[in-house]
Amino acid sequence: MELQAVLMAAGGGSRMTDLTYNTPKAMLPVGNKPLMWYPLNLLEKVGFEEVIVITTKEVQKAMSTDLKIKDVKMKLDVVSIQEDGDMGTADALRHIQPKIKTDILVLSCDLITDVALHEVVDLFRAHNATMAMLMSKAHEFTETVPGQKGKKKTAEQRDFVGVDKSGKRLLFMANEADLEDGLSIRKSIMRKHPRMLIKTGLVDAHLYCLKKAVVDFLTENKSISSIRGELVPYLVRKQFSKTVNSQKLKDDTDDQTQEKNDGPLLISSRDEPLLQLAQERSCWNDHRGDMSEAYHGGKLRCYVHIMDQGLCCRVNTLAAYIEVNRLAPKLFEEPSVHPSADISERCQMGSDSIIGAVCHIADKTSIKRSTIGNFTTVKEKVKVTNSIIMHGVTIEEGCNIQGSVICSNAVIGRGADLKYCLVGNGQHIEPEGKREGELSYQTEQPN
Repeated sequence: MELQAVLMAAGGGSRMTDLTYNTPKAMLPVGNKPLMWYPLNLLEKVGFEEVIVITTKEVQKAMSTDLKIKDVKMKLDVVSIQEDGDMGTADALRHIQPKIKTDILVLSCDLITDVALHEVVDLFRAHNATMAMLMSKAHEFTETVPGQKGKKKTAEQRDFVGVDKSGKRLLFMANEADLEDGLSIRKSIMRKHPRMLIKTGLVDAHLYCLKKAVVDFLTENKSISSIRGELVPYLVRKQFSKTVNSQKLKDDTDDQTQEKNDGPLLISSRDEPLLQLAQERSCWNDHRGDMSEAYHGGKLRCYVHIMDQGLCCRVNTLAAYIEVNRLAPKLFEEPSVHPSADISERCQMGSDSIIGAVCHIADKTSIKRSTIGNFTTVKEKVKVTNSIIMHGVTIEEGCNIQGSVICSNAVIGRGADLKYCLVGNGQHIEPEGKREGELSYQTEQPN
């Protein structure tokens, strides 16, 4: 196996707690499939036969009963970790280090994309890179977010990403929060790459190819907890650190304290002599335009594939969740109505809606631009527009639901009128209740 696949599925969804209050993020339904099914399907389509799934006991239990997950043909090597808020993604990689035998492809359970995966893997292979990652243009969410009445929208902090003129070699990364004194580029980068493009408006997709040596390095450097927050910036910065024979430069001294801890990262691979010979005899040079050796002599190299077309979205906010429920079903040619659903002939249903398994849709109902989850009952004279109805929901007759998210096992009372509301798992909305922009997810049930 050239690459081992690792799926990170232990995150609690801290930025979308209104949805994950009773349902783990990895199992949130998107187009009536659990969120984690999408990256699993991506791996399966390109030929992976096995994946290590790092998750919690709660998700592991839910996986064992979910029919869509059971349909996955790959072997799922599930590693259950404690639900510890202090355990980051790099900690999780460190935890499974004994299982890692080759280079790895790591991706997050909240990634939904139609990327051609070989674009990232080919970069990794062609340049013998230490890391290759996927980024995409930031998505503009157009839908009104339910349950946000009275809440202020928090501004996203931008990433500044520096690439060479090919747009593939990743030279610099910094977050706006870390740039109190302005954007500063080290001399060691500019000396080797005098023409660098700084890009903003990009999102890290949390999909990485990493050398096995990086996982080994993590076992020696337990201070690194997060892949995105700490490991990736460290690897990008380390490409241009001074080596034993380099000139002593003031702007490189900050890396000297780390040099002694680099361990496996600075050890040449067993193919290094062959790679060096190939570079010496090659007429191709990845930076072109000067007489230096290929790659400027660097053994640690980072690359990025920036996806500018197609779907690439991380489902880590309520706005993203609503958007992908609209977009994700278009990735697959499947019937919009499950064969087991019981739908009245007098139901008006738009072609852009999805009806799940064992649903009962009664007379004189209207369902447009909406997803109706499995085992859901929609009674007479109900109108559902631009909404997400999860599994096991009961909507009594005469209701009007617009732009809302109704979580699993909720009951919407007769004649209720909901606009841009989020109704939590198992909640009851009183008959004739009128709500707009409200959030209801407390565990208390009415008498």
